[in-house]
Amino acid sequence: MQPLYFVPEPLDNKRLAHLCGPMDENLRQISAALDVTIFRRGEKFIVSGDNGARAVEILDQFYRQADKIVPLEEVQLALVEQRAALAEPELIIPAAKKTTKNKAVVSVTDAPVLKTRRHDLRGRTPHQLQYLKAIMDHDITFGVGPAGTGKTYLAVACAVDALERDAVKRIILTRPAVEAGERLGFLPGDLSQKIDPYLRPLYDALYDLLGYDRTQKMFEKQAIEIAPLAYMRGRTLNHAFVILDEAQNTTPEQMKMFLTRIGFGSKAVITGDITQIDLQQNQKSGLVEAIDVLGEVRGLAFTRFSSADVVRHPLVARIVDAYDETKQPKKRAPSKTAIKNAAK
Repeated sequence: MQPLYFVPEPLDNKRLAHLCGPMDENLRQISAALDVTIFRRGEKFIVSGDNGARAVEILDQFYRQADKIVPLEEVQLALVEQRAALAEPELIIPAAKKTTKNKAVVSVTDAPVLKTRRHDLRGRTPHQLQYLKAIMDHDITFGVGPAGTGKTYLAVACAVDALERDAVKRIILTRPAVEAGERLGFLPGDLSQKIDPYLRPLYDALYDLLGYDRTQKMFEKQAIEIAPLAYMRGRTLNHAFVILDEAQNTTPEQMKMFLTRIGFGSKAVITGDITQIDLQQNQKSGLVEAIDVLGEVRGLAFTRFSSADVVRHPLVARIVDAYDETKQPKKRAPSKTAIKNAAK
């Protein structure tokens, strides 16, 4: 394939430096994500590879925005959007309306606007847009997919948005306390300190969306509550936004118990990755069973994410794909008898 040439216009050395990033880091990210080779000679870019046209589009897009330094995070997010735009994801339709011919498509113009401290927060892929809309339209939503697809972060963002709009009175965060292949032993401290390590991803999202000081004040007012999953039995959660994270590590009994806690005026979001189950081998995941049992229940929404929705480092998507490929059943070579029969 012939190399493509990109010469930015009008030429501006400051914009050129902002586009390339420190030590050409932005160019290396684009090159690695799209599997292309980018050479720069002064103001001229030479792009080689099957995805060269896409690389040139991204270079042109960021050059026009490069009146200030282009953060590496923005480059990576743009690459995610490019990858998702070309993919054809199987968007999930709520169970009651599920069909095999149609797809639920959510356009960017229909994307929900969330009231958080992050004004640039939005769904970056079709699945993320559909996930946000599902949370807005349904009382119970399942988000299932690999790490880095924004399942937990977007759920917390929707919870913060609901609290800011007074749609709910409190946020309740919970997850099963299952070690990821480790034995932590006895943890000192009170109940909150014992389960804090398990809920750190949820804390990080809250700090990012509300700020550290405001988050701490809400904890003090109990507007945000940490509730161990094992202690949820017997409660009725009214006017609350409840998030069950790492749901793949629940047992079927725990999942049923959690889903039946939902009260009036409440929303629940269940997130998990069924490829990273830390339960004992003889234990069935409550999330896996819930997907099978509740697939046709009206009023619930299911969103399945894929590697195309990963919004972390571009290598994460490749790692997810590599692991998925190893789990695919390998095709067996035809036997000699089968070959002879086919020849006849």
